[in-house]
Amino acid sequence: MKVLVTGAAGFIGTSVVEALTDHGDDVVGVDLMLAQAHGYTETPPHVRRLDVRDARSWSGLLRGVDVVVHQAALVGLGAQVADLPAYASHNDVGTASLLAAMHEEGVARLVLASSMVVYGEGCYVCATHGPQDPGTREVDDLNAGQFENRCRVCGSSLAWALVDEDAPLAPRSAYAASKLAQEHFAAAWARQSGGNVIALRYHNVYGRGMPRDTPYSGVAAMFRSAVERGDAPQVFEDGGQMRDFVHVDDVARANLLATSAVRETPRSFAAYNMCSGTPVSILDVARAAAGDGGPPEVNGCYRLGDVRHVVASPERARRELGFRAEIGPEVGLAAFRSEPLRA
Repeated sequence: MKVLVTGAAGFIGTSVVEALTDHGDDVVGVDLMLAQAHGYTETPPHVRRLDVRDARSWSGLLRGVDVVVHQAALVGLGAQVADLPAYASHNDVGTASLLAAMHEEGVARLVLASSMVVYGEGCYVCATHGPQDPGTREVDDLNAGQFENRCRVCGSSLAWALVDEDAPLAPRSAYAASKLAQEHFAAAWARQSGGNVIALRYHNVYGRGMPRDTPYSGVAAMFRSAVERGDAPQVFEDGGQMRDFVHVDDVARANLLATSAVRETPRSFAAYNMCSGTPVSILDVARAAAGDGGPPEVNGCYRLGDVRHVVASPERARRELGFRAEIGPEVGLAAFRSEPLRA
């Protein structure tokens, strides 16, 4: 099978290319090589330095391609209003341009790297009043150290619940809005062109090759970098935020499964959580990074674009893709202390 991978030099893209190549697929890799993503600008031998926003100008690379795996994106919170044009340009215009080029070349299968951020605040339950949509957390509450979402009926703190793929989509940041727009563009393209799309909603991906000290560094890498500098990992809010951390090797394997499934499924668009299925608190992630060193520092700071809890259900991916994470966070996060990072 011939596969074109965008963002092929990135943290996840590199592992996806390795998995596809090891599987025996013919891989074409493209990447813009943005300095803020990679920390360097040298293009790896297996990658062509190209911009997905200009995909129609290099659409000849798509001839004979069976599946496109679209990893390229600006990532991060997008906390500033000034960030909006960059996210819309790279993520949304880039995706739309790629889809148009695919249609012109007759490529009808796409695996899209999406994100848990499309869910916004995730799912919550009040012990008394059942499932709740908490809305956006109030600044006054955050300033007072009240970080949990509250029941709109009784005001008590809400418990998190597993988010499945049918949960409401409510992005809370520029990055999140751009990822949801990518899904919408891909779904519209599938309906209009007769193509098939599998969107993989990544939760917190970590592991070897993670970028060090860039805007693309995930929280696990940031904690580890702090420890290596001799500093205590800085934990926002109270550290009780629950997330799902999934190893990059599992994510690469999921992409391999998706490239096969997208050629066989009759559905025009399907989304799947990419997660370990084992929730973990941010404070426990910081403790794993610290190891036998000093304890993390819970600083009580917050970011308005952050959500309190997002914990995924892995069931649909298990049932329909045959994907089950093999590296649990209790093993993977401890091993991550010594896995190589990207400079």
